[in-house]
Amino acid sequence: MQSEILQPIVVLAAWTMIMWAWMYATRLPAMAKVPGLDAKNMVGGLGTDLDKVLPGKIQWIAHNYNHLHEQPTVFYAVALSLAFMDQGDGINAGLAWTYVILRVAHSLVQALWNRVMVRFMIFLTSGVVLVAMTLHAALAVF
Repeated sequence: MQSEILQPIVVLAAWTMIMWAWMYATRLPAMAKVPGLDAKNMVGGLGTDLDKVLPGKIQWIAHNYNHLHEQPTVFYAVALSLAFMDQGDGINAGLAWTYVILRVAHSLVQALWNRVMVRFMIFLTSGVVLVAMTLHAALAVF
């Protein structure tokens, strides 16, 4: 199968791995600096427990990594559906690229600056793009 929409799918997956690496590159050294935190001998716990002991700027990156496993899962399903239905070119590929660009922008805003209203507007816009993709998929399948 050859479909233009596969490229933004791979780019968003790659971006997620970049955020994963960034999270560990910042989080592990920050954990090592917390007095009394012995990560090697920790048992149980949640990632959110670290919100209480790590600087916000460190956790912003981890929170964004988690966000990349939420709404984007719908993007992957819809984009792959469009590809399978031979509808992954043209406007749908453009919408997919727009979605990916917005999600990367969302990541950068959250990880570096974290202005909530700016993040929200990017998230809202990416959601509207995802709705359009979903409608196109529904029109193609029904």
